[in-house]
Amino acid sequence: MRRGHVGFVVTFILLAAAGNLCGEFAGDYSKLSGIIIPGFASTQLRAWSILDCPYSPLDFNPLDLVWLDTTKLLSAVNCWLKCMMLDPYNQTDHRECKSRPDSGLSAITELDPGYITGPLSSVWKEWIKWCIEFGIEANAIIAVPYDWRLSPSKLEERDLYFHKLKLTFETALKLRGGPSIVFAHSLGNNVFRYFLEWLKLEIAPKEYGRWLDDHIHAYFAVGAPLLGAIETVKATLSGSTFGLPVSEGTARLMFNTFGSSIWMLPFSKYCTTDNVYRRHFSGGNRKYHHAYHCDEHELKSKYSGWPTNIINIEVPSIRGNEVYPSVVETAQTNLSGMECGFPTQLSFSAREVSDGTFFKAIKNYDPDSERLFHLLKKSYHDDPILNPLTPWERPPLKNIFCIYGVDSKTEVGYYFAPSGKPYPDNWIITDVIYEIEGSLYSRSGNLVEGNPGATSGDETVPYNSLSWCKNWLGPKVNITRTPQSEHDGSDVQVHHNIEHQHGEDIIPNMTKLPTMKYITYYEDSESFPGTRTAVWELDKANHRNIVRSPALMRELWLEMWHDIHPDKKSNFVTKAKRGPLRDEDCYWDYGKARCAWSEHCEYRYVFGDVHLGQSCRLKSSTSHLLSHYV
Repeated sequence: MRRGHVGFVVTFILLAAAGNLCGEFAGDYSKLSGIIIPGFASTQLRAWSILDCPYSPLDFNPLDLVWLDTTKLLSAVNCWLKCMMLDPYNQTDHRECKSRPDSGLSAITELDPGYITGPLSSVWKEWIKWCIEFGIEANAIIAVPYDWRLSPSKLEERDLYFHKLKLTFETALKLRGGPSIVFAHSLGNNVFRYFLEWLKLEIAPKEYGRWLDDHIHAYFAVGAPLLGAIETVKATLSGSTFGLPVSEGTARLMFNTFGSSIWMLPFSKYCTTDNVYRRHFSGGNRKYHHAYHCDEHELKSKYSGWPTNIINIEVPSIRGNEVYPSVVETAQTNLSGMECGFPTQLSFSAREVSDGTFFKAIKNYDPDSERLFHLLKKSYHDDPILNPLTPWERPPLKNIFCIYGVDSKTEVGYYFAPSGKPYPDNWIITDVIYEIEGSLYSRSGNLVEGNPGATSGDETVPYNSLSWCKNWLGPKVNITRTPQSEHDGSDVQVHHNIEHQHGEDIIPNMTKLPTMKYITYYEDSESFPGTRTAVWELDKANHRNIVRSPALMRELWLEMWHDIHPDKKSNFVTKAKRGPLRDEDCYWDYGKARCAWSEHCEYRYVFGDVHLGQSCRLKSSTSHLLSHYV
């Protein structure tokens, strides 16, 4: 693993110090700030109360680490759960313990600091260290951690999170003198979306666009679950341990108390709500509830625009006409032709999951369903700002880059059955449907019928959810496919001015070598006035580890360097070739017994080098190499 494998968001902030590294370039990059919105479970939570843990020498005191302290988790799991769980109905803390998110960069670097646990839970530590080594100003890096357990409305109600986020943008503008670059990963994109809608009700309509232009230069949406994530359903019914040493049942108990457990549910791309923003400023009430409606495509589509049904679940059959009194129509549809006394399999699409039909249908068989339906309706369907379980149109920002991984085996559907055990272990997954290489397969390896996309997702979020941002592209698109590794340009494929129809996927007619990982760029050739949009697909980039991708770090660095350069000749950075840009990109070629990329790299030993690759360094300065990409 090369030394340059650090979090790629540093590229945003690198611009702020680029003047120190490369003096011959002048521009406004020294005024930019980088604002980071982390994803789900990517912020430390600390105790804000005193909790005596019986039968354990470890108690919880104010400011003690809760998420994530594996020592206390292993020695006092019941106490730890009290500090983690919330009331599922009103999202308040446990009566004996409360936790709050940490603040600053330390909240997002290592979730569980320690000699062994630190590297395993490292999130942004390496790139912060790298920033410091290169002299980047501390006030140019701004983390905005939040309590990722809460629903969006509770984030504002309890912590005034969105008010604070607005002040963060305004403070960064005053401090640095320029707009900010927003980096959001996973759930952080949902948080940013809600912030943009919340902002509409805080700023006069005529000032809204101007505020965005003044405070946000670019938005990088990485691994965004724009139509939800299937794994949320698995965590809701059978539990997801997050890699922790707890049972799935315990994980399910905890997860289903979080208001955010609903935030990433899969939903239909054909169902929307009315525009509360317009209604508010035309004399409507801010407490107005959304009218949820679906277009004709939802009625014609079998799976709500997803590859297959999200949930297939067996429930015990009950004699009588009304098996599920709470949803008689659903019961009659799903149970027609059933034989009394035998288990019955019900199937639910993405719309039926997000509108609550599924939770109502299993109300008699699962005690969590009633609580989850209450949370779904109160915190999402009836949210006065936004129903997040609806498709997201392109935000009104000048520059947007949507980045995600593709071509990995990703879960898109589940088969559940009663396990015969008591709650919370009362469901068991009997089969899983995966998307891979444009096809659907079951866990046993059988081909499954459905509507698979052109490729697969990033192991966590399916392709159709990640790629929804292709709808944000303009009417004509340039498509470029290049290797992720450094290359001389011989394997670059380009298609210009491809017609793009809104609502339809763009599938490039390009080749791939099976041993090579590629980046496919979709960039506006003809964009909407005053905007610029790009979508980057990275082969085999994992959802959780994409922020550590060295290729992506390089591309963001080049794109932002190009973006602020006064002599740039095109809207986007050239993809003609990719050579080494830093000493860390040089390595030893054992076949040729010299440093690879000999035109750019040379052998130059420095005291402390422990292998040949470390002694390979750039011949010329970074500024000289970057000048080729203007």
